Amino acid sequence: MSWLETYRGTVYRWEVDNVDHFTVAYYFERFEDATLGLLQAIGLDPGSLAGAGRARVTLDCHVRYLRELRVGDILHIRSGVIDVGADTLVLGHQVFDSGDGTLCTAVAQRAALVEIGSRAPVPLTHAQRQAGEPFLVEWTPPPEASPAYPEVLGYAGFVDSARDTVKSREVDALGGEAALPAYIHRFSAANGHTLAGFGMTPAYMHAERRGFSTFEFRLHFAGALRAGDPVRVRSALLHVGKSSIRLLHRMANARTGEEVAILEQSGVHLDMVARRPTPLPDSLRERAKALLLVAAPAEARRP
Repeated sequence: MSWLETYRGTVYRWEVDNVDHFTVAYYFERFEDATLGLLQAIGLDPGSLAGAGRARVTLDCHVRYLRELRVGDILHIRSGVIDVGADTLVLGHQVFDSGDGTLCTAVAQRAALVEIGSRAPVPLTHAQRQAGEPFLVEWTPPPEASPAYPEVLGYAGFVDSARDTVKSREVDALGGEAALPAYIHRFSAANGHTLAGFGMTPAYMHAERRGFSTFEFRLHFAGALRAGDPVRVRSALLHVGKSSIRLLHRMANARTGEEVAILEQSGVHLDMVARRPTPLPDSLRERAKALLLVAAPAEARRP
């Protein structure tokens, strides 16, 4: 296996959230650094691709958060290629706590090449596929296919959870499309509004010393946002367990209605003192179950 170190740094104080650990959007900043480092080694860096009228896009990510990182922690990332296909590369990133060597996060990222401007898919050349092969690594369990999600109009339970506009400071290295953290920051805001809908409000979490800690992301990109685009996120609850909660967020360009990203987010009700999952109070659990995503009546699905 040919792992490549692609990032080494620290968690800065301004990068922690209200649960006192590393904010998920800043993980994605590190993942972007790692991706650029790996693709540079393969010869698929933004500069080389742009010269041929190409760009790399992320199609989906499966992220498993295994152990939290907190302010001041030092970390490093090693990256490799999980699979080389005719049209896609599946990249793997492992985030380690450099202080004790513990694996904290694992990311399987499916990437592809597109034409700049049109975003039309472009197959990998034989030379590009060969360039990725020296970095092939073993990945367990094997990456899963991106799941299919129900159409918003066919189900009841979605609520408006975030709305704003993409800022010019949020674009990627080529200066065209919104970078990955721009999407994740909005999904985080949507998460807060959705949890508040059944009583897990910031006031509740502050008073009870509770929080929401994410342990898994399944993220799919269907399009892209650019600076100035208006954004709308709608969210729903998919599952409520003893302490676990699973949410579904759908992001669209509010001007065109085009869906650009879908996130399935799984996490737990966290005891912030013990730093471990704790059961939801019965009153909150019952309120949450009443909001679960369900199939809407047939008449509600008609235009």
